[in-house]
Amino acid sequence: MVKEASSYLFSATQQRFYFKTVKVVIPLTWTTQDGYKKVTTESYENADIIVADPFLKYGDDPYTLQYGGCGEQGRYIHLTSNFLTNDSLHDVYGSRGRVLVHEWAHLRWGVFDEYNNDAPFYTTGLNKAEATRCSEGITGQYIFRTNKGTTRKCRVEHRTQLYEAGCQFIPDKKQTSLASIMYMQSLSSVIQFCNESNHNIKATNMQNKLCNFRSTWEVIKDSPDFASSSPINAPPPEPSISLLQTQDRVVCLVLDVSGSMASSNRITRLKQAAELFLLQIIEEDSWVGIVTFNSAATIKTYLQQIISDNVRETLKTYLPTTASGGTSICSGVRTGFQVFLQKYVSTEGCEIVLLTDGEDGTVSSCFSEVQSSGSIIHTIALGPSAAKELEMLADMTGGLKFSATDTLDSNGLIDAFSRISSGSGNISQQSIQLESKGESISPHKWLDGTVSIDKTVGNDTFFVVTWSLSIYPPGIFMIDPKGKRYSQTDFVIESTNVRTARLKIPGTAEAGEWTYSIQNTHTTAQVLTITVTTRAASATVPPVTVKSYMNRDTNNYPNPIVIYAEVSQGFLPVIGANVTATVESEKISTEIELLDDGSGADILKHDGIYSRYFTAFKENGRYSIKVRVQGNDKIVRRVRRQSQSLYVPGYVENGIIKLNEPKPEPNEDEIQANLGSFSRTTSGGSFVMSGVPSGTPPDLFPPSKITDLEVELNEDDEFLLSWTAPGNDYDSGKAERYEIKMSENPLELRDVSFNTATSLNTSALIPEVAGVRQSFLYKSENLTKENGTSIYFAMRAIDDSNNVGEPSNIARAVLLLAALPVPTGPAGTTSDDIHNTPQSSPGTHTTPSHGKTTYPAASDDGNKNSVLNTTTVIVIIVCLAVIVICAIVSITICVLNKRKSRHPQTGM
Repeated sequence: MVKEASSYLFSATQQRFYFKTVKVVIPLTWTTQDGYKKVTTESYENADIIVADPFLKYGDDPYTLQYGGCGEQGRYIHLTSNFLTNDSLHDVYGSRGRVLVHEWAHLRWGVFDEYNNDAPFYTTGLNKAEATRCSEGITGQYIFRTNKGTTRKCRVEHRTQLYEAGCQFIPDKKQTSLASIMYMQSLSSVIQFCNESNHNIKATNMQNKLCNFRSTWEVIKDSPDFASSSPINAPPPEPSISLLQTQDRVVCLVLDVSGSMASSNRITRLKQAAELFLLQIIEEDSWVGIVTFNSAATIKTYLQQIISDNVRETLKTYLPTTASGGTSICSGVRTGFQVFLQKYVSTEGCEIVLLTDGEDGTVSSCFSEVQSSGSIIHTIALGPSAAKELEMLADMTGGLKFSATDTLDSNGLIDAFSRISSGSGNISQQSIQLESKGESISPHKWLDGTVSIDKTVGNDTFFVVTWSLSIYPPGIFMIDPKGKRYSQTDFVIESTNVRTARLKIPGTAEAGEWTYSIQNTHTTAQVLTITVTTRAASATVPPVTVKSYMNRDTNNYPNPIVIYAEVSQGFLPVIGANVTATVESEKISTEIELLDDGSGADILKHDGIYSRYFTAFKENGRYSIKVRVQGNDKIVRRVRRQSQSLYVPGYVENGIIKLNEPKPEPNEDEIQANLGSFSRTTSGGSFVMSGVPSGTPPDLFPPSKITDLEVELNEDDEFLLSWTAPGNDYDSGKAERYEIKMSENPLELRDVSFNTATSLNTSALIPEVAGVRQSFLYKSENLTKENGTSIYFAMRAIDDSNNVGEPSNIARAVLLLAALPVPTGPAGTTSDDIHNTPQSSPGTHTTPSHGKTTYPAASDDGNKNSVLNTTTVIVIIVCLAVIVICAIVSITICVLNKRKSRHPQTGM
């Protein structure tokens, strides 16, 4: 697959790109063979391509998970074992190498599909329809499979001019068109991406919507890859493929015990968080060592394998309790390497968890050693003064980056340690955080809450309570879903005055709502926190998981940060959850709701990716992110992936239609299996901010780009535009005004030429608060009305500081001017109205919701419009007459009855 893809990619990119080296990471559970090397910084979590079985059968569609917009890299490509081994799938997807190039373009260059299963056809005029594709030169037939296994030509819904549901475009096996790979790479003639000369601007696909009608090749040419490349005249070498195998996890905690760790309760919090990591997070069979450092480093314990709870308890006794001296981060890192070398011949594939709160001007002195070590370093910056170079250690090794403030009620340090689980991809072994909550509680007051434990988790479940001041534990009261009560006497209280109480639920925790109440029994206010962790209930049923990411981890003002949270179960998106992100720096703590509504930062509605812009920057330095997810069993549900490789229904070969088997799909009951209510919490890592002005910063944030503009043409020749309102600052607040432009050429509505396009009068259109669905009705008196004319619209929002948002996606409507044919046609033909055109007045809006853009389409040549026959018309007329007579009789009886019952005095 990789070798074929490399040569195909080289040709498709005009001899610029090919796969030079490929590393295949083999699971730990597979039998070791000669030639397998040890992994270094590679992991399942950071892989470009993931090979994993789907949760549900019939899920072999290759796909790429894309969070960002046009030109932004995706997260990963997902392939299944069956796709890689079942040659019969070649007929429906094409060869594996070609499929990989299609998906690689998604992943690497942020282009999108040129087909659209939700809008498979578009119209170019009355009775002139085309399949959504690029290029238009791809030829084929439009057919419909009947329930009897036969086929017929597709019919047209006469009111909408769209092909009936179930109509399929069957391409000719032999083509002359060379494009496009993002439409149907399975065709042997297709060896190019669509470019400026053959791009189909009328196609109703995601490439046009998200990339403003730019071709895929134009987007690729704008990439950094293209800018730093040039054509190669010689054939490329074959890819160098290495086979690497994962090993048991090997971790060394490298912990700062310098004098500054004695302030702000840091050493106690370090012990609480590291203890939780050792007892609850690190996976069984892992190897763990501990190093402490100040101006010099000390090995507290060499590597010990976690084969029992006794080993975990032993390891926690090596955690530090006192702090003094200076800070030498490199001493700690080098000593961590020594811990690894005491057992292994190299440091490759090992992990260091490095925590420090201090500055150190000599960190760069060990950069070269770190880079050559093959180890991964995860960094935790504690407090405002941690070394600025800390993140560089994580970046050069592929490690995670976290920061925690001295604000005790954020629970940030425990959240960071909770997030450092194995990157092996074995989700059944990984710890899952359900709850993380902390507050400053006044004397005799309570910290209350509920944790939802769903049926996909429950093994190895811990409830951990911490407090900040008192020698004695707070009052702890907890009730499980069956009414069983727990108190502080059921918790194990630490005897080392680390102010921690821990309860482990034996077996599998009861699914349902667990309620807790924690009372501050101290004489003064103190911070109380609760953390709940668990593992999967079954090795065969994947748990619901949440993963959080950012669009960048270093940022300059006034660029926004985009926060993403992926909620899924076994690669199936989970929608309908309530997702919030807490962003914290030394000075601020801000909570925002993440949305999966297809507007603002969210590029696709209901794909299980919840997104939001963050702009509330108050200072330079580190910001940490925590994401909380709450699913209500009445609302949350699983859905299919929306973006997948095209399943080709068949081919026309020598004039004969040869159909593939219909695409197998899991039934809706399998997809909609009851998830139940669930809780999840995860750290989203940290980012570093610079350029934030002191004092009150000026308003430099524009409204966000409108990404879901739609237009419909109603029966009165009025254009109804609808969209989701952006905010004053990206997707927060309310914009000041809108500009709407129209053109018969969509290219005139892009950024550069937007100002010169024809403007619509929007003086009466008032923006709503971000997230509200709005609409605008427009009727043109001067429009040149020719049948099949495409009219394009775009808009942008402007805030009260005259910050101008980007032009929206470009929406298209088609004029169909010919009168509908007199109803004639075969008996029994139906003419369902698929999409009713809503009526609206300028400036009206509805609640936040989105619909898909609908485009009228026409039938294939030779097809007559679906119509009502004469008999049907007569039957309808008779029925209406009967209804009228019945209404008259009913009204008469009602009037007579009212007359008989009138009050003698009032006459009523």
